[in-house]
Amino acid sequence: MIERQFVTQKLKEFQIQEFIGNTLKRVGHSHTKMLKTPLGEKIVIYASRPGLIVGRKGANIKDLTRTLKKKFDLTNPQIEINEVENVFLDANIVAEMIASSLERFGTTKFKGIGHKIMTDVTGAGALGIEILVSGKIPSARAKRWRFYQGYLKKCGQSATEISSAYAFAQLKSGTVGIQVRIMPPNLILPDDISIKDDDQLQQEAVALAAKSSKESEKAAVDAAEEIASSQEASQGSEDKKEKKPKKKRTTKTSKNKEAEDTKSSDSSEKTAADSAEAVDPASE
Repeated sequence: MIERQFVTQKLKEFQIQEFIGNTLKRVGHSHTKMLKTPLGEKIVIYASRPGLIVGRKGANIKDLTRTLKKKFDLTNPQIEINEVENVFLDANIVAEMIASSLERFGTTKFKGIGHKIMTDVTGAGALGIEILVSGKIPSARAKRWRFYQGYLKKCGQSATEISSAYAFAQLKSGTVGIQVRIMPPNLILPDDISIKDDDQLQQEAVALAAKSSKESEKAAVDAAEEIASSQEASQGSEDKKEKKPKKKRTTKTSKNKEAEDTKSSDSSEKTAADSAEAVDPASE
């Protein structure tokens, strides 16, 4: 069944992405994409620090390629590293930054870490950010802390386009969970209203007129081509009719006419003689 093939393929891609994410911890790994090429599988890794992923003289990339080829039975995996343009708009990188900061500085400065990250994210242009830190912070009893700034959608179609990520920090007191949600600056909300200026309306009208003129020219060219093709087809049918073979007319020559005349005269004389012979015995 083709459905099972799709399921197994997507499951394999998910396992590869999960393996790469677990392997590239604390190096600014954002996400991984897989593409099918004629040469083999192409794996695109997005990260904030590509140099740490590549390694010295590409040693880390070679080891990762060898591991993927052996563990997941890939024919020719090709790994490509791309750098993330703005790290503070990527929820995975931000959650990883918070986790590494907690592991480095401990739980005593978790509020300063949260507020600093919020300031950096909103300064990068994000519409809103929410950080949830749950665990034994700062005391021995587990608690949940929430850092919130800006505007963040919780439901509807806009909520599906919010960047969210989870991370974990291993501390002496135990495991601390970190959840980050970032509302990107290019997200268009359903209640956003923009008033166009006269210049914008004029530019749109000019563009629409140019588009309509191009479409009319294209339609005229298509109509002319159709007329030409129909004329060629009709002319071809007429040529076929004219090329039909005509029956040959046999023209009689003078010699043939004389031979026919002599034959007809001989036959008439013969018939006259036969009739005379038939009459003579009757008279006797």
